[in-house]
Amino acid sequence: MIGFAARRLLQAMIVMLVVALLAFTMFRFVGDPINQMVGIETSLEEREALRERLGLNDPIPVQFLRFITQAAQFDFGTSYQFRQPVSELFAKRIPATLELSFASALFALVVGIPMGIYAGLNRESAISKLFLSVSLIGISLPTFFIGILLIFLFSVTLQWLPSFGRGEVVQVGSWWTTGFLTLSGLKALILPSITLGLYQMTLIMRLIRAEMLEVIRTDYIKFARARGLPDRLVNFRHALKNTLVPVITITGLQLGAIIAFATITETVFQWPGMGLMFLQAVQNVDIPIMSAYLLLTAFLFVAINFIVDILYFFIDPRLRVGRP
Repeated sequence: MIGFAARRLLQAMIVMLVVALLAFTMFRFVGDPINQMVGIETSLEEREALRERLGLNDPIPVQFLRFITQAAQFDFGTSYQFRQPVSELFAKRIPATLELSFASALFALVVGIPMGIYAGLNRESAISKLFLSVSLIGISLPTFFIGILLIFLFSVTLQWLPSFGRGEVVQVGSWWTTGFLTLSGLKALILPSITLGLYQMTLIMRLIRAEMLEVIRTDYIKFARARGLPDRLVNFRHALKNTLVPVITITGLQLGAIIAFATITETVFQWPGMGLMFLQAVQNVDIPIMSAYLLLTAFLFVAINFIVDILYFFIDPRLRVGRP
């Protein structure tokens, strides 16, 4: 177990170093940071003094080492647009993005897994075919279009749910805020979480259906039925358990994708998260925010994949067999 985790941790560190190099390259060579920080009335002497104070005249290896050292301490510099430390800006936005991502992943799992199981066990039924049609719509339509349709139906026409914002939030601790504890926060979370999680839900449903159809045709399932075991025990203890390995893989990757690619959903619903701030940073060429977003999303991907690999070790007994 320790050796398995150590190998995965080493691979994760290599990935983070590569991503840090890409972020540093973008920070160092995409435009001049001095031009973004000062006005046109600043003299050449003041510009050169600022460049020297920021260490931009140091050799490239020294700058990269300082960059990754500061990034490891969650110090990403100062935003050109907001004139505030980037870490403070992300600390205010991370709760909103993680809250939306958690709600979207929960929606995808709670709805997608039962639909996939039913469609796999009753593939010729009318409800199963309806599930497949709904999943086809969820995969085909782009995220922004789904969000606009939901806003038009539930916010404009029926006026049941808010169309933008996060609603009322509650302060938990020194920096964390949540909308789970207020009615307006929960109502504001419904439409964006469905929009963001619909594609993941259809993907999980189709994956579980395909795995169930494959597993129930295997010999050990036929042998379990021949022994006279109840269908409930065969389907949910033997068949479903063996479909979890690929499902965990896709779920872990899609959870990272939900966090990383929430920018469209946050823009449509004006959700005050990291994705919306990233798009604003792209419009204003705010390099510190862009590079910090790249590093943080890569870190979340790597952390989620590491957790999935550890779960593999407990679910798949083949990984626990000692190698000769």
